[in-house]
Amino acid sequence: MQAGDSSPADGGVLRFVTAGSVDDGKSTLIGRLLFDSKGVFADQLDAIARAKYKRTEGDAPDLALLTDGLEAEREQGITIDVAYRYFATPRRKFIVADAPGHEQYTRNMVTAASTADAAIILIDATRAADGKLLTQTKRHSAIARLLGIRHIIVAVNKMDLLGWDRDTFERIRDAYAELARRLDIPSFHALPLSALKGDNVVTASARTPWYDGPTLLNLLESLPVDAPARQRPLRLPVQWVIRHGGSSVEDFRGYAGLVSSGELRVGDAVQVQPSGVTASVQAIYLGSEPRQEALAGDAVTVVLDRDVDVSRGDLLVHAHAPARVERAFEADICWLDTQALNPARRYLLKHGSRLTSVKVKEILSRRDIHELAEVTGGEPLQANEIGRVSLAVRDPLPLDDYAANPGNGAFILIDEASNQTAAAGMVRLA
Repeated sequence: MQAGDSSPADGGVLRFVTAGSVDDGKSTLIGRLLFDSKGVFADQLDAIARAKYKRTEGDAPDLALLTDGLEAEREQGITIDVAYRYFATPRRKFIVADAPGHEQYTRNMVTAASTADAAIILIDATRAADGKLLTQTKRHSAIARLLGIRHIIVAVNKMDLLGWDRDTFERIRDAYAELARRLDIPSFHALPLSALKGDNVVTASARTPWYDGPTLLNLLESLPVDAPARQRPLRLPVQWVIRHGGSSVEDFRGYAGLVSSGELRVGDAVQVQPSGVTASVQAIYLGSEPRQEALAGDAVTVVLDRDVDVSRGDLLVHAHAPARVERAFEADICWLDTQALNPARRYLLKHGSRLTSVKVKEILSRRDIHELAEVTGGEPLQANEIGRVSLAVRDPLPLDDYAANPGNGAFILIDEASNQTAAAGMVRLA
């Protein structure tokens, strides 16, 4: 069996993440998608067939090993790190992230979900048959909602172990509908499947005549992709100021960075934030090649028509569509450090290419994952908890609300003493 060589139609690239609790079958599901869509090479199948940690019987391949690549993952039968896989069908290209289910690896799930267009929330039907959802199902759903993932797919897995009982599926679907209502998830699609057997993953199953919806792959192929980043306002964080020939009349000064959103063309009027100084674009280089325009995702060097004060950490924006410059703002954060949030500790905030000190002024609220309720103020955030905080930064930052422009509305907090990543944050501007 070899990877398919057909060229996918221009359906865009869909990035999706699989999430859920431990042993819900996330790695097996991705392996099944790759296997049944002909996205696995023969040597990969041969390697997992000979793996010493193979957990299937007979000649059946252990598809989870296609994503669980670490020795510790294969030994324990769990996912620890995020595994990214790429595959394509005649209709679309896909980038899939297999996120860990363990609570202690929630930070890895946040990383995987931060760039996803869709999230597949797996639910083990044998453990939720009574309609009671596991805590990690709730936590991952809350994170997906916070990150603004538009498309939620609820994959009720291991239905083969329950004889494809329709009542059980509907009970779990209704329980998730209540969860979605409380988390303000506008819509989701639920489907019954067996990742191990392949039912309703790529091909429709004869065992579910009562389900008339699409298979998982059909659903993924039909989901609309969010508006491209280039349709948002221009945001170009400066990562490096390039100078050479400083003693020459024709010395070169350029500003290098990755265009996180928007489009930039030669002749455009731009503003340097946070200073507010304006200039026009004289030249754009992609590597050493001159270009007339740059799009979101391009790593470019920009030359302005006059010498202005631009440093690493500044943001280039169109003069007519600047970001808001703030020293104090609110944000939703997922606390990742094993040490609880302590407003008395010193933290650093990394936003784009700028690093500045930050003060946690107030813990406004935290989300009780078990009760799905917002608890106002009170206790500090513990590891893997989600809450809203009020922050004050030393240096003014050009910010966008995360919902409007995720690339310029995201940040991380770093513990200044340990240099550990303490939290992932999403800017919320009133």
